[in-house]
Amino acid sequence: MMSNVESDMLFCASCGIAEVDDVKLKKCACKYVRYCSVKCQKNHRPQHKKECTKRVADLRDKILFKQPERSHHGDCPICMLPFQLDTMKASVTTCCSKKICIGCNYAYCFKKKEGVIVAIEDITCPFCRHPKPSSEEETEKNIMKRVEANNQAALLQMGMHLNKRGEYKSAVKYYKKAAEFGDADAHYNLSAMYKNGEGVEKDDKKKVYHLEEAAIGGHPDARHMLGCNEGENVRLDRAVKHFIIAAKLGHD
Repeated sequence: MMSNVESDMLFCASCGIAEVDDVKLKKCACKYVRYCSVKCQKNHRPQHKKECTKRVADLRDKILFKQPERSHHGDCPICMLPFQLDTMKASVTTCCSKKICIGCNYAYCFKKKEGVIVAIEDITCPFCRHPKPSSEEETEKNIMKRVEANNQAALLQMGMHLNKRGEYKSAVKYYKKAAEFGDADAHYNLSAMYKNGEGVEKDDKKKVYHLEEAAIGGHPDARHMLGCNEGENVRLDRAVKHFIIAAKLGHD
């Protein structure tokens, strides 16, 4: 039997016209009702606004408070073990933009052949075997190749590189591009940029939005920060939810 919600979605919530071959209805942001035109949506907005706003917030919370299966770091592509939360325990290559755990890096860089340690100039990438860059210029050239291929790790790398040099506007450009591909670190860094007004105007709404996107992507620090923010706003039930999720991701 069809529910009331399903029944309502067969007709325009404003004028009542049914969805037929020549009439296509578009869903409202709340997913509860549909409209045949922008005009009908605007006409129906006053009586639907309160319910719509609540429904959209509920849908957002359902996504926000879902426990991620793992942190945003993922697994090392060589040993296939989960990365530690300590970012110093892994590094990103500039040739193929792969993140490699410190164990695999150590095992590869200091492998011995007939009792002699491999010379530093002979060391190649543990993943793709590309020679290590010999200069900062070559490093940037390698990263740019991956950036041109829209590799999100390379986009994040370039953003962080520019951020360290104080080129905030350029850094934001690369962070936004990486964020479009769902990079949690890029969202987290953008949140900081909007908080501090670096390369962009200060914007609390965008700061929170990017912090939430990072948390949804499994970023433990972003999740913990959201918990702190909710605690400061005395929304303790929401704060506890964030802290529990962060703890399950391994946050101290």
